[in-house]
Amino acid sequence: MPELPEVESLVRYLRGRVGGKTVGWVVPVAVSVLKTYEPAVAELEGQVCGDVVRWGKFLDVGVGGLHLVMHLGRAGWVRWREEVPEAVPRPGKGPLALRVRLVAGGGFDVTEAGPRKQVAVYVVRDPREVPGVARLGPDPLGDAFTREAFAAVLAGERRQIKGVLRDQGVLAGIGNAYSDEILHVARMSPFRAAASLTEEEADLLYAAIGTTLADAVARSGGLEPGKLKAEKKSGMRVHGRAGQACPVCGDTVREVVYRDRSMQYCPTCQTGGKILADRRMSRLLK
Repeated sequence: MPELPEVESLVRYLRGRVGGKTVGWVVPVAVSVLKTYEPAVAELEGQVCGDVVRWGKFLDVGVGGLHLVMHLGRAGWVRWREEVPEAVPRPGKGPLALRVRLVAGGGFDVTEAGPRKQVAVYVVRDPREVPGVARLGPDPLGDAFTREAFAAVLAGERRQIKGVLRDQGVLAGIGNAYSDEILHVARMSPFRAAASLTEEEADLLYAAIGTTLADAVARSGGLEPGKLKAEKKSGMRVHGRAGQACPVCGDTVREVVYRDRSMQYCPTCQTGGKILADRRMSRLLK
């Protein structure tokens, strides 16, 4: 799933390519992709693209006085094309979900792999009209996300810290992968109760959030979209590396599978050598 660093990189990549360009047409190819009907998507045609920004995991292209807001779900992606065919694509069974063609000839595709249709596109006058944007918590890389703001996030929070980090209403942009990475950097169990953190532990976690995300954004800076997924995977310390050696201590990275997701962690670095039991049991195996 694209998370904050990947979406930030997509934003920066598109910003330099669509800014100041006129939209020729925008076509939702997948029936399920367009979530709004007013303003009509046709109102984007002939309008000039402005800035491209990020709201958590949402990508927002300003077009005239409107906003083309996209959420890539778990398997969506953006592919830039130097030349987009003039012929409007027809709905089909392929991965193409949305195509944007600029008058200049270039443009981009929004694609989605697999049968699960989670990519969502909105045409709105204000990004906050998108429910997912309206509920977002503070951005971890924003100036407003201070240590004091993080303390407010943790105050009275009874859930496990892994779930807190992934909650978009608490922090915007962190998903399954980077929550694993952040907790490994902070040397903290994903099952740890957020309310139980000491001041020192909260300091370490706050620092880990900033450094982990900033480093990931820096690594992917300037890369074309087609190379971002490989960069994300290569930069992971524990996520997606179950059975491999922890790069810090050499212990074997372990995994907990639950529902349709999994999380990875290092027992030595994060749980005092103990192996985590099934997540639903919320306990440790002796």
